Amino acid sequence: MHFPGKFSEQILAEQLDRISVSFLVDDLTVRRGGVAGNIAFALGVLGQNPVLVGAVGSDFAEYKKVLDDLGVDTSGVQSFDDVHTARFVCTTDDDMRQIASFYTGAMARSKEIELAPIAERVGGFDLVLIGASDPDAMIRHTEECREKGYKFLADPSQQLARLDGEQAKKLVDGATYLVTNDYEYELLLKKTGWTAEEVAAKVGTRITTYGEKGAVIVESDGTETWVDVVPPTEQVDPTGVGDAWRAGFLTALGAGLGLERSAQLGALIATYVLESDGPQEWTWDKDNALTRLRAAFGEAVATELEPVLPA
Repeated sequence: MHFPGKFSEQILAEQLDRISVSFLVDDLTVRRGGVAGNIAFALGVLGQNPVLVGAVGSDFAEYKKVLDDLGVDTSGVQSFDDVHTARFVCTTDDDMRQIASFYTGAMARSKEIELAPIAERVGGFDLVLIGASDPDAMIRHTEECREKGYKFLADPSQQLARLDGEQAKKLVDGATYLVTNDYEYELLLKKTGWTAEEVAAKVGTRITTYGEKGAVIVESDGTETWVDVVPPTEQVDPTGVGDAWRAGFLTALGAGLGLERSAQLGALIATYVLESDGPQEWTWDKDNALTRLRAAFGEAVATELEPVLPA
């Protein structure tokens, strides 16, 4: 939904303990979404064949067909007919700020999923991205990755607000990559009590996104690399921008490119989503992608990324 105003003008900081606010919205759209679904969709558009793991309800058939047609392996998705698939209900204001609610639905059952049988069926995992889901499921999957030796990317995102410090520590420790936005990273430090140096000792590479300011990559040796955004032609809807960034990043990373180039492709896909009304409404055009990569990062970057891009 869209609120034609600014949340900051409607919410009184000194009255937060008594908050009772409603917003008259002027638009409503219903879209496919979800962290895992958005990332899998974008990876499919980019010519990859990710394995989607999660729990869904009786209403997933149409969504499943879209993903299957893109080459996403949905064999790791478990269906429960007595609930709906998880829902994200979001209102965005004119400043691109958001207020949202989650309906857990089938997501609460994802803790019943074991990764090892899926890994055996698909021939092993290159990297497991553990995104926002049921907290017990996130912890179970993380512990299984450590136990089985699967490389994993910790991406707790929205669920950090719900996790306590010990849970957050369990999700991060041993991650090959830690990806958060700047607010989530500060929240992680607060909840765990860790310093930035202690986080660095727990993970291989930390990547923190800063919205319109870009992203910073902090490697295990302390090397920092800033990656700019791809300037948008317009800002339509920020929902799913972070998921798109991750898909672009993983696509280039999986092709053997370095962290900076991977983040630059992530920046491009994130901008495509920002310019679209919904996280899966963007379209792909290789020539346009190369033009925008050249404009944002230069000819050399576009040349390096070109072999990774699908026709």
